[in-house]
Amino acid sequence: MNDHTAHGEDPEDREDREDGAADVSTGTTLEPGQAADAAIPELVIISGMSGAGRSTAAKCLEDLGWFVVDNLPPALIPTMVELGARSQGNVARIAVVVDVRGRRFFDNLRESLADLDAKQVTRRIVFLESSDDALVRRFESVRRPHPLQGDGRIVDGIAAERDLLRELRGDADLVIDTSSLNVHELRAKMDARFAGDEEPELRATVMSFGYKYGLPVDADLVVDCRFLPNPHWVPELRPFTGLNEEVSGYVFNQPGAKEFLDRYTELLQLIANGYRREGKRYVTVAVGCTGGKHRSVAMSEKLAARLASEGVETVVVHRDMGRE
Repeated sequence: MNDHTAHGEDPEDREDREDGAADVSTGTTLEPGQAADAAIPELVIISGMSGAGRSTAAKCLEDLGWFVVDNLPPALIPTMVELGARSQGNVARIAVVVDVRGRRFFDNLRESLADLDAKQVTRRIVFLESSDDALVRRFESVRRPHPLQGDGRIVDGIAAERDLLRELRGDADLVIDTSSLNVHELRAKMDARFAGDEEPELRATVMSFGYKYGLPVDADLVVDCRFLPNPHWVPELRPFTGLNEEVSGYVFNQPGAKEFLDRYTELLQLIANGYRREGKRYVTVAVGCTGGKHRSVAMSEKLAARLASEGVETVVVHRDMGRE
């Protein structure tokens, strides 16, 4: 999983770093000219056995607002941290997924960890573990070879990787055994460790659309507003859209409109709570009418406002407005 692509930058000369002043508030060694309030990003390194759930763990952190870099060469981790420290707080939390597939790669990782420790960078290592039986089943289910098995069997690759990662596992701050965990249970464990006291956010997109242009392919939930009278047949309202106050007033003065909004909002609150429990962080709610200009637009605006008032981060998209 490639969540972000990080562009490397040459580190400052070591002499400059050694001459830097220590920032007591952040535990960071600052370079000459660097602002004293430059905060070092929080760093988590995700590693572990292939097939144990590294990508799922990384996706969970991304959903929690972390800047996630997949398959970053270990030698570039200190550079990534330095760039984050210069971002003026825009990159406050970095997660790096490390896929250790060779001895030299592992040696580079140890050198990077030693470099981070020398700079007093606080970092945590999350190690994803799983039993041999579970890993074999997972590789067989996707019909892919283990990255280290070569001409041997899957179990040979697992044994080679386990031996290679033994020292890193011993240094890990958090070891999660995913042998008996499904994706949702793994996400729940990551949430419990990294979400803090805040409940992970649910982000919603409320999209109006016209049925005559087809259903949105990315919709999780679809609701139909065509049971309401169409403002298109009111000559003085036809030129306007559902963003117009007169059109919106017309729509919500129709029998059943306000009741529909109330009850569907309640239903979405129930669904949202279930999505959070299951680790789902994004939902697209599609609201349709004939042309996507009047009724669906007005209803989407009201529905999005209701969701936002309930603490759901909401974006409104009017897919077909202006298309006619």
